Amino acid sequence: LTVLAKAGAIDGLRGKGGGYRLNREAKNYSVGEILRLVEGTLAPVSCLDCTPNKCERAASCRTLPTWEKLNTLICNYLYSVSLADLIDSSLIGDYQI
Repeated sequence: LTVLAKAGAIDGLRGKGGGYRLNREAKNYSVGEILRLVEGTLAPVSCLDCTPNKCERAASCRTLPTWEKLNTLICNYLYSVSLADLIDSSLIGDYQI
C-alpha cells in the first residue's frame, strides 16, 4: 500500500481510524496499473523491461516475437480490467464481499 500511496494512486489517512482509501472511483483503476506500480513490470521476460530492447541478441532471437505478443496480450487484458470489474458480482459469482 505504501508504494501505491507514494505513487498517488491511493491516499493514506493518519490517526485513529486511519488507513488507506481510493482517491478515484474504482472504475478508474486498472489492474494493470496497480500491478505495474507494485511489481515494476508486467513483462514475461526481462529483455522486454525497457524500450528500446537493449538485449544484444534481440535482432537474432527467434523467440522474441512470441514474448512480445504475449506481453501485448497480458498488458491489454490487465489494463482492460478495473477494480470495479473485480467487485462486480457477475464476475465473482456467489462470493460475497
